[in-house]
Amino acid sequence: MGEQKRLIALGFEGSANKIAVGAVTLDGSILSNPRHTYITPPGQGFLPRETAQHHLQHVLPLVKLALKEAQITPDDIDCLCYTKGPGMGAPLQVSAVVVRILSQIWKKPVVGVNHCVAHIEMGRIVTGADDPVVLYVSGGNTQVIAYSEGRYRIFGETIDIAVGNCLDRFARVLKLSNDPSPGYNIEQLAKKGEKFIELPYVVKGMDVSFSGILSYIEATAEEKLKNNECTPADLCYSLQEVLFAMLVEITERAMAHCDKKDVLIVGGVGCNERLQDMMRIMCSERGGRLYATDDRYCIDNGAMIAYTGLLEYAHGTTTPLEETTFTQRFRTDDVLAIWRGRESSKVNGLEV
Repeated sequence: MGEQKRLIALGFEGSANKIAVGAVTLDGSILSNPRHTYITPPGQGFLPRETAQHHLQHVLPLVKLALKEAQITPDDIDCLCYTKGPGMGAPLQVSAVVVRILSQIWKKPVVGVNHCVAHIEMGRIVTGADDPVVLYVSGGNTQVIAYSEGRYRIFGETIDIAVGNCLDRFARVLKLSNDPSPGYNIEQLAKKGEKFIELPYVVKGMDVSFSGILSYIEATAEEKLKNNECTPADLCYSLQEVLFAMLVEITERAMAHCDKKDVLIVGGVGCNERLQDMMRIMCSERGGRLYATDDRYCIDNGAMIAYTGLLEYAHGTTTPLEETTFTQRFRTDDVLAIWRGRESSKVNGLEV
C-alpha cells in the first residue's frame, strides 16, 4: 500500500468582527491561519453592515495568503468549511457566500460548522485536553459545557449578555481603544487597579447574568470618577474580579456534577490571564488541571473551523449546497459530535 493521502481542509470564520481563513490537516497540524480584525474608533461597537463590508474587502486576500502560507493549491484541498452560526447575520453571510462560490469553482464539498463546537475542538487538539469541562467565554457567548452521550451539553450559561459583551461595553464607557480588543485593554488597565469597588454578584443556579452588573458599574463609574473616588483601573479590576469569580463558581459546580477534574477555557475572553489564574487555582484545589490557549487559537480563527469541519468530513458528513445557509442562533448542543461517538459507549475504559 502507498502512503495514505493526508486530508486538508480550508476553513472560513466570519461570525463577528474577524474574518479568517485557515488550512489544517486531520492530525491538527495548522498549515496557515491568517485573519483580519475590523477595529472601530474608541467608544464604538461594530455594526453588522460595516463589519460585513470589512469582511468582503479582506476575504479573498486572506484566501490567497492562507494557500500561500500553507504551500498548497486548491487541488490539495479535500473540503471547504465555514461558520454556519451562531453569530451576526451580515458577517456570517460573507463566508457562506464565498464558500458556496469556491465550492463550485474548485468542485469541493462543503461542511457547515458550529462556531462554539469549533472553539472546543481547537482547544482540545492544541492543549491535549481529553474530556474537560469547557468554559466558553467570548463577546457573544458564555457557556459551561461538557461532553456527554454524543453531544456537547450546556450545563450553565448567561441568561442575558455574554461576559465579553459586558467587558466590551464597559470599555466603551471608559473610551478605551478597540485595538487589539477592548477586553485586552481592560485587562491591562485592571492590573493597575488597587481599590476594590463592591459590585452585584449574580449567579442563578448554574446560570449567570451580566446586564445588571453592567448597568450598575456604568452608573457607578459616572459618579465615582466625577468625584475622584476611584480610578478607571480600579473599576476594571473590580469588574474582572466579580465576573470571573462568577464564572469560576458555575464551572466548579459543573465539574462536581459531571465528576470531571479538568477545565478547558476557550473563546476570546479565555486569553485573559487573570481568568486563567483564578480557574487554575480552583482546578488545582480539586486535583485537576487547567487547559488554556493563547490569542492565536482562543480568538476566532479559520483553523478551528477547518479542523472541526474536517473531523465531520472524515466521518462522512458534508453539507449539501442548498443547505449552506447561516443562522444567528445555533446551539452548541444541536450538534451531534459523531467524531467522538465511540467514547459515549465506554465507562471506565470498558465497552457498555
